[in-house]
Amino acid sequence: MTDTHPNLSPARLLTDMRNTAPLVQCITNYVAMNIAANTLLAAGASPAMVHAPEESGEFAAIAGALTVNIGTLSTEWVAGMKEAAKGASAAQKPWILDPVAHFATGFRRDTVAALLALQPTIIRGNASEIIALAGGQSAGQGVDSGDPVEQAEEAAKTLAQSQKCVVAVTGSSDFVTDGSAAVRILGGSALMPKITAMGCSLTALVGAFAATAPKAPFEATIAALACFAAAGKMAEKTASGPASFATAFLDALYNLDDAALETHAGIEVLS
Repeated sequence: MTDTHPNLSPARLLTDMRNTAPLVQCITNYVAMNIAANTLLAAGASPAMVHAPEESGEFAAIAGALTVNIGTLSTEWVAGMKEAAKGASAAQKPWILDPVAHFATGFRRDTVAALLALQPTIIRGNASEIIALAGGQSAGQGVDSGDPVEQAEEAAKTLAQSQKCVVAVTGSSDFVTDGSAAVRILGGSALMPKITAMGCSLTALVGAFAATAPKAPFEATIAALACFAAAGKMAEKTASGPASFATAFLDALYNLDDAALETHAGIEVLS
């Protein structure tokens, strides 16, 4: 594994994250709540599922980072997302947008446009979501990507430059860019798409690392994706199918150490 910066390496940030156990506010969908919370706990962070508009903005100022996933939308939840994003920005806390199927309906398109105006620190999505968010024509249907990650790389750079944020495209391999620098992350398992809300839980983990290194969102995103990829590859070795993989994945994330990261995650520096 190649580190992009010795003092902000995935291994170093993993240690720092576990030492501080950052509180991560997760506004996510009903399907993802359980696995997202368990992912954060296994990795060493502390989850809080707080979405009511009456308290989400105040809570965002307390949390180390905020993650917003639009998989389950309602008018009240959208109000909670906006208040939380405003609260995080006002408190100078990083916040991460997961634009789940944002192109599917007018309600989702309007919601994402409003959230983008609140300047997320990091955007994480699948290839089709990122292509569409950058203004391109994607092949996505619902929450599933119809495009390979490689096809979304230029769209990710364009989006990162226009939004002045970090963009992560995840799939069979991952791509991260801040609009200038870019890396590709290898690892993971073909069983990961067979578990519901794995991508949503990855967004939560990005929040944990962003809380650990709030001034270095690019390195924090790389660290989160590298840990996720390594845990997926480790879990595949003992799993016999999706159900056992889900259990093995949380165990692998819990037991992840420097040596496992070095062995099971690959980082290619592209620019």
